[in-house]
Amino acid sequence: MDGRNCSSLNEFIFLGITNNPDIKMTLFIIFLIVYLITIMANLGMIILIRMNLQLQTPMYFFLSHLSFCDLCYSTAIGPKMLVDLLAKNKSIPFYGCALQFMIPCSFVDSECLLLAVMAFDRYKAISNPLLYTTNMSRRVCFLLLAGVYLLGMADALIHTVLTFSVCFCGSNKINHFFCDIPPLLLLSCSDTQVNELVLFTTFGFIELNSISGVLVSYCYIIRSVLKIHSAEGRFKAFSTCTSHLTAVAIFQGTMLFMYFRPSSFYSLDQDKMISLFYTLVIPMLNPLIYSLRNKDMKEALGKLKNKRWF
Repeated sequence: MDGRNCSSLNEFIFLGITNNPDIKMTLFIIFLIVYLITIMANLGMIILIRMNLQLQTPMYFFLSHLSFCDLCYSTAIGPKMLVDLLAKNKSIPFYGCALQFMIPCSFVDSECLLLAVMAFDRYKAISNPLLYTTNMSRRVCFLLLAGVYLLGMADALIHTVLTFSVCFCGSNKINHFFCDIPPLLLLSCSDTQVNELVLFTTFGFIELNSISGVLVSYCYIIRSVLKIHSAEGRFKAFSTCTSHLTAVAIFQGTMLFMYFRPSSFYSLDQDKMISLFYTLVIPMLNPLIYSLRNKDMKEALGKLKNKRWF
């Protein structure tokens, strides 16, 4: 602790997205619309998959959990951010800050790994469709999903304990709109090298495994698709992967830039904009990407609309 007095903080105060009162109401309306679309789209995706027998496959099972992850981490951050845009008091209790950090961290990590699992699922479906239901049985799907959530929660717990165990002294004002590691460590008067090393190592491990899993799966997918003789068959096989590739490119591209860009490019204002994108915009885009480009989802939605009770 460098020999300094370590004060006991009961709360943190967010500086928020902006201090400009002229644009706060505009931002509130925009982000409220984005958040409402996120809630409705992801809840709708989960309900649609659960209710439609046509969608009871491993692909849509994992897709429903992707929507669940999006729903959880956007809800852990979005409502508080919206309230703070209009409120004068932007404080959050110390343990509330720890909880607000741990929940998004857990589900963001889980989403990273889940995208790799979904790539593996597509490989199994395309490489050997006759054995797909056997290879991706209900038990296998649940084991993969349990591993995804356990790793996500374990990583989040490690970072939460390390981050909120450091010595905070002086200011309690966080230059951000939610509790995240970089702005919190800036308030610490402890040596944070261990925290930074653990952050880089664990998140790097998750990112490396997730991206490697996606790349290896798609190498096998491409090899399997090239063995299909008809052009129509190749197009149909690979078209099932376009939505997933789009989601991976947007999410992983944002994560890599967020946590692995050179320190010379780092600024808290830039950090806020990127955080807004992956905490609010990406959870809204994922269900739209999968529903607009997916024939089965469109047909299921059409059938649901035709029911009287709907």
